[in-house]
Amino acid sequence: MGEVFYGLPEKVIFCKSCVVSNQRPASYPEFKHTADRQTPTLHIDEEGVCDACRYADKKLAIDWKTREEELVKLLDKYRSKNGEFDCLVPGSGGKDSAFQAHVLKYKYGMHPLTCTWPPILYTDIGLENFRNWISVGGFDNISFRPSGLVHRLLTKLAIENILHPFQPFILGQKNLPPKLAVKYGIKLIFYGENEAEYGNPLADNASSLRDKSYYTMKNLSELHLGGVPSTELFERHGLSPNDIQPYLPAAAGELEASDLEVHYLGYYLKWTPQELYYYAVKNTGFKSNPERSEGTYSKYVSLDDKIDGLHFYTTFIKFGLGRTSYEASQEIRNRHLTREEGVALVQRFDGEFPKKYFNEVMDFIGMKPEHFMELCDKFRSPHLWKKDGNQWKLKYTVYEA
Repeated sequence: MGEVFYGLPEKVIFCKSCVVSNQRPASYPEFKHTADRQTPTLHIDEEGVCDACRYADKKLAIDWKTREEELVKLLDKYRSKNGEFDCLVPGSGGKDSAFQAHVLKYKYGMHPLTCTWPPILYTDIGLENFRNWISVGGFDNISFRPSGLVHRLLTKLAIENILHPFQPFILGQKNLPPKLAVKYGIKLIFYGENEAEYGNPLADNASSLRDKSYYTMKNLSELHLGGVPSTELFERHGLSPNDIQPYLPAAAGELEASDLEVHYLGYYLKWTPQELYYYAVKNTGFKSNPERSEGTYSKYVSLDDKIDGLHFYTTFIKFGLGRTSYEASQEIRNRHLTREEGVALVQRFDGEFPKKYFNEVMDFIGMKPEHFMELCDKFRSPHLWKKDGNQWKLKYTVYEA
């Protein structure tokens, strides 16, 4: 079958319930070009059904009234009596964070502070939705924008070394909230749905609580940014420890010593993306794209950043799964699409090149477009891709399986 990159399973298996395959990472570590370690990927059981679909079935049997009662008890424990901030809601003003902040404040009487790690390049609709979230929704917000010089460099390095244009953004977005919570004396952070909704191990959904060790770091030498070790950033690229500080997790012991708790609101409240969209439209002025997003059929998911489409295109290159595969699978699990409809959508839209903002993104990070295309060819795993004349084609697709 040829060499296998990223430690992915050599045999490609598609879920019989949705349209995703066992090539989907169950987490997103720092991938290197060759397979030097095993990558945890989506588990598909002996009946051919993935963990994400199994969890979707389990959600149908959950007593959501009891779960909400558990949520109220948790909130009663932390709700401030004097109006001070009592919980932190990270987000961009998209449908998920709009729902989280709004329902916590207006239904459950909490006093949320919202925080945002902004996109590298806001889309017009993304910026409008962010502003509406704060002004229409009525929330206080802290936005932390890292140095543009540093962020452009890290994004470029991430593309060149691991073909992952979102890696610096994801690290900043992940590590900012706990540090802010400690700084402002807030004891409770709420995220939306658990990653197990999309295929991380089922055991991750046994509780609403997120292990704080996920947000900590023991040694700076362990850290890779842009696919290179921190020492290389300092010695070769001229960055300082202060330059990369915003991307770093909290120091070991800092969070453990605090009584901070990180929870998933989706554990307590049924999380259905389409219903959250309608809620956000009604309550925070959320707007969808006037046209479908490139690489998929939808108009209201991942609208904030001009680099969004490029990110999903690189997952298509590395794992054979593009934006449509992820979104259609989620809608199949929520009973909004049949599998047959999802397969047809994947065949039509998955892997569509995100040309709308491509040149602008390349100009912003200082990369030649032809170099990006060369990198895409470099990062195609031989077990997934074959050359047909001058065209690359996937060896295995859900519509030919």
